Amino acid sequence: MQMSGAWDVGLGGLDEDAFLQCCELFLQHARSLDDGWSWGRLNGSDEGFLKKTVLVTGKINTEAPDGTSRPAEDLDMLGEDVQDGGPDDAEGTPAPPSAAAVIRYEYHVLYSRSFQTPTLYFRASTLDGRSLSLEEIWDGVHSNYRQRLLHAPWDSITQQEHPLLGQPFFVLHPCRTQQFMSPVLEAARNQNRSLNYIVSWLSTVGPAVGLHIPLSYATASSEPSGLDPD
Repeated sequence: MQMSGAWDVGLGGLDEDAFLQCCELFLQHARSLDDGWSWGRLNGSDEGFLKKTVLVTGKINTEAPDGTSRPAEDLDMLGEDVQDGGPDDAEGTPAPPSAAAVIRYEYHVLYSRSFQTPTLYFRASTLDGRSLSLEEIWDGVHSNYRQRLLHAPWDSITQQEHPLLGQPFFVLHPCRTQQFMSPVLEAARNQNRSLNYIVSWLSTVGPAVGLHIPLSYATASSEPSGLDPD
């Protein structure tokens, strides 16, 4: 496949044309798997983003700001389309009152012109529409990733305005994405192997916030239709 865009192996970034081509290939495979990914676009705008919504089981703080208790949800009424993705509580850490609940995660992948990399935005809410707080998001991060997030600003979780929707979202900050993607691209080039930047990047950062990419995405991106690092 010929690219109209390109990525910089040395710096670990990619231009917007390459981002869009990677997204197109990603979506082709997602459709073949019926994996729930689609392309979101604003009315009257050429800009867009990858998006996916999933339901997972987890724990939420049942104590409301006024000190009363929020009602827990009945998980048995929600069918089988719910993934088991509850938080991993750190040992010895006192936790606020919590209960099992179904959480709706909405993930968006946008291109950052400032950093020349993709960026993962997401938000989470209960089925009654209550948005999860940053504290609850952190409680949902598995302990395997929590320390890395706390000490690595390239993927620390913050809250900011969605650049296209103008709504509050959480974001994994992309300031060091190029730093960890550069050796990935370098290895692919040295091995004369095709890859999809979106797949490699999302497979690295997604699991920290409950977003897992099936292995078949990586297999598909290594086939001749994948993109070749320059």
